Amino acid sequence: MDLHGLALPNRIWMSAMTRARATADNRPTPLMAEYYARRATAALIVTECTAVSEQGKGVINGPGLWREDQIGGWRMVTNAVHAAGGRIFCQLWHCGRVAHPDMRRGVLPVAPSPLPAEGKFKFPDREADFPIPRELSAEEIPAIVADFAAATRNARGAGFDGVELHAANGYLHDQFLQDISNKRTDAWGGAVENRARLILETVEAMAGAWSMDRVGVRLGPSISLYGMGDSDPLTTFGYVVRELDRRRIGCLTMLEPNKKDLEKGIAIEQVAKTFRPMTTAPFIANTGFDKAKGMNVLRSGDADAIAYGSLYIANPDLVARFKADGPLNKPDPHTFYGAGPKGYTDYSTLTANEEAA
Repeated sequence: MDLHGLALPNRIWMSAMTRARATADNRPTPLMAEYYARRATAALIVTECTAVSEQGKGVINGPGLWREDQIGGWRMVTNAVHAAGGRIFCQLWHCGRVAHPDMRRGVLPVAPSPLPAEGKFKFPDREADFPIPRELSAEEIPAIVADFAAATRNARGAGFDGVELHAANGYLHDQFLQDISNKRTDAWGGAVENRARLILETVEAMAGAWSMDRVGVRLGPSISLYGMGDSDPLTTFGYVVRELDRRRIGCLTMLEPNKKDLEKGIAIEQVAKTFRPMTTAPFIANTGFDKAKGMNVLRSGDADAIAYGSLYIANPDLVARFKADGPLNKPDPHTFYGAGPKGYTDYSTLTANEEAA
């Protein structure tokens, strides 16, 4: 697969996944370099969500990319991945309302409208309700767009092969896009053209900092996480997909609904089949795929690649396992987030299993 001059050896991508192994001040670590390098046989690795600013962070021990030491930490990661023969994009992110003041020195999270996210913010030792966020003024929004451009430049300097805008899962760009969370009446709310403005202006700023070929976008039209939803998701997301295509976006990842989303009656059940005809960009389907389901979608032409999440947590050599029809390690959800190598860098490979046998 050719991604605008970046040769990808297969169509099995590693999806972005929060793992919370950075330092308390949001710097990537040597353990993260080992984790990503072990998965370098993926066609393309997309990192966990990486904050573009202090304001944008919403994960305890999540990485950032707004300081020099963070750039250096990520350069250690990209060097390790490239040395292992891999390719890696950095997923850039602003959490919006999905954060808590107790992990932000008392500062409230921001959002398009003063509406709290649904669910709980999870601390290591407790859970807490999400607060009512502070509504962003129109004058503040251009600075956030500029933060994404700066982080894109930083990602390029850190040795990444490209970047992805995280505009899904109920975070800031998704909050602006969907009308359940955006009740604004100014130029950033109301009509879909206004609600989509943050995504499109951010993409243009990121492309200006690098190249549109090196900018991807992640969208989740059927994801209900944190209370997300839209009154007309087909029109809303169809508009965004077509506008991204008009701008010649580098690649587009779209999330299929999971079981919980379907139980809530999400309107769009087959995301790839629905939106693939709206774009000529390389299209990556994500969420809930095993090998057989992924192969079926690729054969149908509804996607150009499949991104795997939890399977890559437990199977660093997922490509080899798929090729050999080998057994798969089962991921341990108790170690998805947190510190240390357990459930992070200690999953075995097929080769290691054979040597131990």
